[in-house]
Amino acid sequence: MDVRRLTPRTDAVLADPRLAEAEQRLGRDIVLAAVRRAQDLVRAGEIEPGTAADTAVASLPPTAASLTPVINATGVLLHTNLGRAALSEAARAALQTAAGCTDLEFDLAAGSRGRRGRGMLAALAAAVPAAEAVYVVNNNAAALVLAATALAQGAEIVVSRGELIEIGDGFRLPDLIESTGARIREVGTTNRTSAADYAAAIGPQTGFVLKVHPSNYRIEGFTASASVADLAGLGVPVVGDIGSGLLAPHPSLPDEPDAASWLQAGATLVTASGDKLLGGPQAGLMLGRSDVISRLARHPLARALRVDKLAVAALEATLVGPPVPVAEALATNPAALRQRALLMAGNLAHAHIDARVEQTEAAVGGGGAPGLGIPSAAVSLPEGLAHPLRVGDAVRGGVRPAVVGRVENGRLLLDLIAVAPADDEVLVAAVLAAAG
Repeated sequence: MDVRRLTPRTDAVLADPRLAEAEQRLGRDIVLAAVRRAQDLVRAGEIEPGTAADTAVASLPPTAASLTPVINATGVLLHTNLGRAALSEAARAALQTAAGCTDLEFDLAAGSRGRRGRGMLAALAAAVPAAEAVYVVNNNAAALVLAATALAQGAEIVVSRGELIEIGDGFRLPDLIESTGARIREVGTTNRTSAADYAAAIGPQTGFVLKVHPSNYRIEGFTASASVADLAGLGVPVVGDIGSGLLAPHPSLPDEPDAASWLQAGATLVTASGDKLLGGPQAGLMLGRSDVISRLARHPLARALRVDKLAVAALEATLVGPPVPVAEALATNPAALRQRALLMAGNLAHAHIDARVEQTEAAVGGGGAPGLGIPSAAVSLPEGLAHPLRVGDAVRGGVRPAVVGRVENGRLLLDLIAVAPADDEVLVAAVLAAAG
């Protein structure tokens, strides 16, 4: 008899207790799709009819979401394609709490409506005492859109030609600003812009002066730029976009601007990202004068740009909790990274895998500290392991995370700067499995 005629009925396979449990956890559509894939394999003669349920169970994803956990071994701390900052354990725990009903904007003591995200806002204000008031929207681009709409709609925003950046994925700052109804008044040149250039452009139509930190590139050589302090003396509001989310000076990032310093220098408003050097969830931080923040918070557009309860919880935990993974990585001793790499390479070499240790230079990434090299160490492997480390049944089934490194000179480098020490054994096991 043709074995394909023995393909089990869908309801018979779904009756398997493992699939019935998975349906409660993942939903019927995902489980049904796995069953139908198994039935197709039976019809193709690739598996026995009696193994259809086993095959369906083995192909189920670990969660109902398609996102796959990844170990970031690229050597880029804040890799935009990998979700930028890895959250702290405190922030991850806060997400679990926020997943259910919470007092997001409810006063439990009074039994009435309360201020939305009050704990998060208080934590942000405490982290940057130089700010009279703070507000949070869903990302830094949204913060700039809100500022331009509320403070300069129909007016001019004066900005240096050297700061008209492209912020990623083809989106450009001029297009973003002009979409709000504001007009851009370009001053200076690509490499040199002085305070006098700004002063000459300021007039009755000026909404504010915009100072943008070129956080994903550097201009070197014959250059000049006006400082925030220079601009603050021109008599109009100064909005500063520091981009990478550094709230206070950092010894390892001497050239990276921070919110506190720009506010102390006279900026009216500073905007920044929450998921970069701050190490939190995606968010747009707005810090500045209380009257300006109040105006922004009451603008109708603020409702469309507000953060959800998950970001509220994770951002507060990031601000008040223990050091975040990004901060810990920046503080790591290169010698410690090399020692970890030596141990891992030794274990892999013992299993007859061509593993070596290589000194590397990592980067902050995510639009932060452009051009800054961070001493690091990597495990160097044959390039052919790159693909099996990223995909495979173990990754799809949630048995292990995907591992993403970078290829240089025909070798796969697993840079350890962004890899937590707790993941070293997982990384070694992944390489052993990928090597077969």
